[in-house]
Amino acid sequence: MFRSLRIFNYRIWFIGALVSNIGTWMQRTAQDWLVYDILTNQDAAAMGIVMALQLGPQLLLAPWAGLIADSYDRRKVLLTTQVSMAALGAGLGLLVLSGHAHLWHVYAFALALGVVSAIDAPARQSFVSEVVSEENLPNAVALNSASFNGARMVGPAAAGLLTVAVGPGWVFLINTVTFAAMVLALLKMRSAELRVLPKAPPGKGRIRAGLKYVKYRPDLVMVLVAIFIVGTFGLNFAVYIAAMARTEFGQDAGIFGLLNSIMAIGSVCGALLSARRERPRLRFIFGAAGAFGVSCLLAAFSPNLWIFALSLIPTGLFALTLMTSANAYVQTTTTPVMRGRVMALYFAIFMGGTPLGAPIVGWVSNAFGPRWSLGVAAASGIITAVVGLVWAWRSHHLRLHYDRTVRRRLYLTTRETEQDPKPR
Repeated sequence: MFRSLRIFNYRIWFIGALVSNIGTWMQRTAQDWLVYDILTNQDAAAMGIVMALQLGPQLLLAPWAGLIADSYDRRKVLLTTQVSMAALGAGLGLLVLSGHAHLWHVYAFALALGVVSAIDAPARQSFVSEVVSEENLPNAVALNSASFNGARMVGPAAAGLLTVAVGPGWVFLINTVTFAAMVLALLKMRSAELRVLPKAPPGKGRIRAGLKYVKYRPDLVMVLVAIFIVGTFGLNFAVYIAAMARTEFGQDAGIFGLLNSIMAIGSVCGALLSARRERPRLRFIFGAAGAFGVSCLLAAFSPNLWIFALSLIPTGLFALTLMTSANAYVQTTTTPVMRGRVMALYFAIFMGGTPLGAPIVGWVSNAFGPRWSLGVAAASGIITAVVGLVWAWRSHHLRLHYDRTVRRRLYLTTRETEQDPKPR
């Protein structure tokens, strides 16, 4: 489960990312509460707009961000983006502490952070393949998710307490300091032990080549479809949890942070279970999507706060299983020279769908109540599972057979086994 941690470069990368991720989750939680309960009167749609501005650049800048990741030294790109994000966190923190922060300021900082994050994401994801071998890549991707969601157990709870005690401005400044861990990890890596992977050759048509590569990979197309549906309408947790905590159950920022941390318990379990698998499979992606939809439905019908909190654990587990399996599948099945561009497209679809989904989900919460917004998430997971099942049925030419002479009378066969069908 933890085999990638035996590698020195990955070990310091993991530690630096863990510290930085704690700060990131603290800022996200404080920013969500700043918008929802301080700068507005519990306006879920405003939260959706912030998410849209922060994640929208992933969609618009994806082709160029992927090309940057495939063409330049990824470690230098990451150093630049990490320092830039630290500066943005400090700027927003100082603005809030000065008492001059307005909603449009948060919108502006969210957009700027989204631009930097759009460049950071494909470089960060594809850089892992330079740190570990191909056979350890699925494990490293899963451990990255465990780090991110382990931080999610600590960051939101700490942010909730600090937001109540000293206000969100200090939380933003603490996040600025945590970026130093990531910068230090990048500087301390042993360059001689990093894998040298091919870069995209110079010339025109490199962005088009990446899109063409995905076009002729129907399995990648289906993974991207799954990620788009669930990422757009299902993974807007900040909106769901804030609305349920404040509007439905009447709680404060401390409970909001605690709920995020409880959900992260399931997320860490999902990431660690993924780390045990030798390689990702499509059935994990679509199966997890269906289970995610069911768990969101259960959360929507929770009669009280604590049952709602418990329902967030399986929701986080299945969401992380879906995301980690999809991420690892795309990385491990993509040729290295195309990996940055394909991962940029992946994140454009995964994160870039939020500008469409988050405001819609926020509007549903405002108009019909928080439980209905969770119903939207449930529908996204179930629809994704059905789409995956139909694609698998058609692409693999599955047939359902009934035979009284065998023990398992109902079974599936593929086109290749129809000449000698046996229970599968």
